[in-house]
Amino acid sequence: MRTIFFGSPDFAVPCLDALHDISDIAVVISQPDRPAGRGLAVRPPAVKKRALELGLEVWQPRKVRTVGFAEKLRALGADVGVVVAYGRILPRGVLDAPRTGCVNVHASLLPRWRGAAPIQWSIVHGDEETGVTLMQVDEGMDSGAILATVSTPIALDDDAATLSERLSKMGAELLREQLAHYVAGDLTPQPQDEAAVTMAPLLKKEHGRIDWNKTAREVHNQIRGMNPWPGAHTVLGERRIKVHRTVASTLDPEGVAPGQVIALDPEGILVACAEGTIEIQELQESGRKRVDARSFASGRGVAVGDRFSSEGTDA
Repeated sequence: MRTIFFGSPDFAVPCLDALHDISDIAVVISQPDRPAGRGLAVRPPAVKKRALELGLEVWQPRKVRTVGFAEKLRALGADVGVVVAYGRILPRGVLDAPRTGCVNVHASLLPRWRGAAPIQWSIVHGDEETGVTLMQVDEGMDSGAILATVSTPIALDDDAATLSERLSKMGAELLREQLAHYVAGDLTPQPQDEAAVTMAPLLKKEHGRIDWNKTAREVHNQIRGMNPWPGAHTVLGERRIKVHRTVASTLDPEGVAPGQVIALDPEGILVACAEGTIEIQELQESGRKRVDARSFASGRGVAVGDRFSSEGTDA
């Protein structure tokens, strides 16, 4: 089985490893190297780094919507293309270049959470289950027919980082189990139910702004879903605070404004929400290191009655 792999970030690396084990990879296609980090040093995508370690050829085209690029792919004589978090919507000429077209490993149970950030939005919206879908790629946004799925529960302490790691491994196993069956024509594509579609838009920094006027469960889910990026953030006085780890409680004190600190204990800082309370266990003041709540309370001077607010507002 001869394949082409399209992928860029860490999430795609286990799938690349799986494909390397079960197929002859003609070429790996990844995004161009880009500046990253505080120093903005130019860094290669994680998939490129791993592909070179495996001795594979890597292409990093800046344009994929050209006749010449599609023709180069077709000349490789691949049986199938595998797309995992590549970062671009591929045109018809590219999708048709392999003999059986292209398939995608998507980190949700489609048609729920089509789009760029399915893992994060599944947590933010309090889903109890998610999974990985192997699907045919068309020219839409994750709209192709479903070939196979595998599911997993979302634990109450999962965040986007832990869930992403688990789903990336599940996606790799799904490829190992099902890709050869697809190439052999043994899988029956199932159209997605368009009435059940939900979208998972690209994350922006403002998605991390904590709204204390929501319920404790909603705030907790947002903090988990936005970790590690863009990070859930709030304001305490004039200080910008990033909240890393929390626990939601049904404790619902009366006469307390949302965002107000109602208690300090060895485990955390208790903050009122519109319903219930949040126990902040780890947090980070802008420009300082991440610390546990006890260290923050003793070293930064937060007190009962202080109030966290949404950034740029008084509430």
